[in-house]
Amino acid sequence: MRAIIIYQPGAPSMLQLKERQQPIAGAGEVLIKVHAAGVNRPDIAQRKGNYAAPPGAPKEIPGLEVAGEIEAIGEGVDRWKVGDKVCALIAGGGYAEYVVAPAGQCLPVPAGWDFIQACTLPETVFTVWHNVFQRGHLQPGEHLLVHGGSSGIGITAVQLAVAAGSKAYATAGTDAKCAAVMALGATLCVNYRTTDFVEALRGEGIDVILDMVGGDYIPKNINLLREEGRLVFINVMRGHKEMLDALAVMQKRLTITGSTLRSRDLKFKAALAADVEKHVWPWIEQGKFKPVIYKVFPLGEAAAAHQLMESSEHVGKIVLQVI
Repeated sequence: MRAIIIYQPGAPSMLQLKERQQPIAGAGEVLIKVHAAGVNRPDIAQRKGNYAAPPGAPKEIPGLEVAGEIEAIGEGVDRWKVGDKVCALIAGGGYAEYVVAPAGQCLPVPAGWDFIQACTLPETVFTVWHNVFQRGHLQPGEHLLVHGGSSGIGITAVQLAVAAGSKAYATAGTDAKCAAVMALGATLCVNYRTTDFVEALRGEGIDVILDMVGGDYIPKNINLLREEGRLVFINVMRGHKEMLDALAVMQKRLTITGSTLRSRDLKFKAALAADVEKHVWPWIEQGKFKPVIYKVFPLGEAAAAHQLMESSEHVGKIVLQVI
């Protein structure tokens, strides 16, 4: 099969299209003929040598989410059959013509969605559902703030919060990005390059913050949250060490949490997939969530896709089309 490999850690040019052995589905797994694969920030980190694949995952082929058709079924798989159209969360190997996925981490392609649209769902939807709703406990009527509102995670968090009956707020780096996020249902999006988001949002009563920035945003988040607020970390792009006002945490009775998804075990991910299908898939079918795709690249142009992601010019998802 054709696959994008990380020749060696480094620049996007280290992503090269090569021939590799087609994987075989083992017990509890399915083999997916990949039509499209999502590009995500962890792929960038892996390419640079900063985010190693977990044990058992392909180490040289990046890619954490795909959509395609089931080509073969492993022993013990009873839900899926050959030819089923699925999207799947995987631990690696998505930038390829074929990939093996645990059966419990596959979900049906939503009705009316194509493979390019469907491949944008697993990584972002699983991440947002777990962190905003399971860990952050966002409730209808509460207010969510998403940093990086125009990213794949951001557009997902905004839409799911609105679908759940909450208000969504966001930050983004340009006025155009802010306008795009507000068009998805955000009540307000603050251009953090021109405006102090703490001052702009202080009167809005923020209950939950989803933060992928870290660094100097940490004390600002603590300052902004109202009593009983929840701060959830999913990345620390500006650093993970910063002074924390513990007294403010105590006085406001704040909860600080966070998670990484890739290293979690199969049982956890299968349970998360089931919860996502139960709660999020109906919203998708009701038209409350729509894909936002910025650009689609052929598989062989993965390096260009990574360059675009690192530029942060995009709004929404970047996709590799395999077929």
